[in-house]
Amino acid sequence: MNWIELTGLAGAFLSSITFIPQVYKTWRSRSAGDLSLAMILIVFTSTLVWLVYGIKLMLWPVILCNAVICVLSAMLVYFKLTFK
Repeated sequence: MNWIELTGLAGAFLSSITFIPQVYKTWRSRSAGDLSLAMILIVFTSTLVWLVYGIKLMLWPVILCNAVICVLSAMLVYFKLTFK
């Protein structure tokens, strides 16, 4: 593995963990009132598009990052719709 691939994986990791604190806080507080559903849906949709792109070109950093963000943003959508 060369340094370019490592850089891509590091960037994918850092991008992937950006939603973890929000998901955890929302789950713990059982409150999603301050979250914007429109923003979460845009993030979810964009990660699906990036995921398809990454899979088509077999770009593992793109696939991994967007798969994780897709799951985390789907969790936020669920929380937003569930925690009133």
